[in-house]
Amino acid sequence: MADVTSSSNRYGPPSRAGGSRLSTGRFYFWLSWAIPALIVVVWELAARVGWIAPQVLPAPSSVAATAWDLARNGDLFVHLGVSLLRAVTGLLIGGTIGLVLGVLVGFSRLAQALIDRSIQMVRAIPFLAMLPLVIVWFGVGEVAKIFLVALAVLFPVYINTMLGIRQIDPKLMELAKVIGLNWPAVVRRIILPGAMPSILTGVRYALAHAWLALVIAETLATTRGIGFLAMDAREFLQTNVILLTMIIYAIIGVAADALVRSLEARFLSWHANYAKGAK
Repeated sequence: MADVTSSSNRYGPPSRAGGSRLSTGRFYFWLSWAIPALIVVVWELAARVGWIAPQVLPAPSSVAATAWDLARNGDLFVHLGVSLLRAVTGLLIGGTIGLVLGVLVGFSRLAQALIDRSIQMVRAIPFLAMLPLVIVWFGVGEVAKIFLVALAVLFPVYINTMLGIRQIDPKLMELAKVIGLNWPAVVRRIILPGAMPSILTGVRYALAHAWLALVIAETLATTRGIGFLAMDAREFLQTNVILLTMIIYAIIGVAADALVRSLEARFLSWHANYAKGAK
């Protein structure tokens, strides 16, 4: 009888408690968009009544019209595609290098002695201070832009991967030895799940750093990209285009963060905190 009851609970309709959690989740989701929506409404009204000069801050409707014009002639998608390609390429290169180095340093004190000090010294150099050297090395072409993005991405992935591995509970490692798990099983069942929250946190920081680096990279001599669109608009005092590029960066940042959150919900469903957040 108990089996039948548990089976019906598992496969039947959601309980009231589950429905309540879903309703609460939806409420907070829409509440999180209330303030941005209110800001846009106030901004539009202030621009229409003349409290804000169009040259200073054009109305959201004007920015939307500019976006429609650029999308209709195809320019917006060309610049957006180029920027996304640069960001994704740099993210993959820098993220892979950071992950590999983080794993090496996390597992080996010898690797830490050989690698960590140099990485921390490079990380301490201000990003803008490296621009002249990058231009000397790579010129102002695509390689320089991708290099800057990859460099910005490398550090957060490296640090969070290393810390995630180092913070594995030693008692779990002792338990693995007691029950006779081989090394691949230890990595798959203990180290990787335990380090995954920190690694995904590093990816979230890396995404933010990637876009910051891309903005700087696209100020170099270029004729395509969202950064170029903003710099070109500045020369002609096109405030609506500048605001459009800022909104595009914000939308992409929010979408990228939502993607990482979905990965957290998928890979960390076993974790009580992440499972609660997913509900």
